[in-house]
Amino acid sequence: MGRIEGKVALVTGATGGIGKATIDKFVREGARVFAFARQEAPLRDAVAQHGASVATATGDITEEADVARAVASCLDAFGRLDIVFANAGVEGVVKPITDVTAEELDEIYRVNVRGTFFTLKHGAPPMVKQGKGSIIVNSSVLGLSGMAGLSAYAMSKHAVTGLMRSAALELSPSGVRVNSIHPAAVDNRMMRSIERLAAPDAPHSVKDKFTSMIPLGRYGTNEEIADLVLFLGSDESSFCSGSTFTADGAFGAL
Repeated sequence: MGRIEGKVALVTGATGGIGKATIDKFVREGARVFAFARQEAPLRDAVAQHGASVATATGDITEEADVARAVASCLDAFGRLDIVFANAGVEGVVKPITDVTAEELDEIYRVNVRGTFFTLKHGAPPMVKQGKGSIIVNSSVLGLSGMAGLSAYAMSKHAVTGLMRSAALELSPSGVRVNSIHPAAVDNRMMRSIERLAAPDAPHSVKDKFTSMIPLGRYGTNEEIADLVLFLGSDESSFCSGSTFTADGAFGAL
């Protein structure tokens, strides 16, 4: 307990499975958390659960002004910013490249790439001013490899992996670390959506197929991904920057 005692964290995509698990873990380990998401009701639940340890704001991650306001509100609420978890993302569509529409591509880009860029752009300056901080970008195993039917999603996750590496080089002289995490399939809403999109009449067959691709033989859990985020947000990872950290059940070793 207390691995990030006294630190302040900003978590985007705070109402998703990984976001909620990370907030729970951060608070248990002594941090105060500013949670940012589109939907207000689930954010109220986080406040009800954690009380004064959590403050919230709603907004659109794809709108720079909303992200800037969220960072400013975090500083108003807690006076500092030590950890940024750029977690907001969407799965988009499961289609061959030839069938993806411009509108579908733009939506994935706006949330996964544009939203992550704005999070780093506005989350970094308070940490630069402090001379210390940790930014964690939620990419994917598909930010390191490809998969048929998920080209647009994989493209967006490769983009944020490149953003992480560039930001790490820019921010390291200021004492700010930047890393990315790369989960394989996690047992949460996003994977349920991908399974249904891939096979509306037989989503369980898709889950079986994905599971067979993971040498550990199962999906990960939200809590397991949050454990990795906690490590990267803590001083235990003080010499880690510019790196990709997989939580994939050996998927990437194939």
